[in-house]
Amino acid sequence: SKGTTNHFGKARSSVASKIVRTAVEYTLNNIMMDQMSSHQQLRVLVEQLQREANIDRMKTSEAINHLKRYISEHEAEDYLLVGFTSQKANPFREKSSCTVL
Repeated sequence: SKGTTNHFGKARSSVASKIVRTAVEYTLNNIMMDQMSSHQQLRVLVEQLQREANIDRMKTSEAINHLKRYISEHEAEDYLLVGFTSQKANPFREKSSCTVL
């Protein structure tokens, strides 16, 4: 389907960059909105709505199938499911304290 490649590969990075760009633009627009006339504010709103309308969408059922496939392909790498191979591999282990006698 349009906008998806290799189980979120390029599409994921593209979508992520669009989200970040949109969030930055949204924040800047909110800051500047107070200084704009209502006509300018409406223009900014229309531009934002046009950007959102151009985002590639997929059906929820399709997205769920992609997520299920991704999860099953990567479950061996999920430390919450399989645990750590050793205590040293666990970044959340309690650090040992060093005592000098």
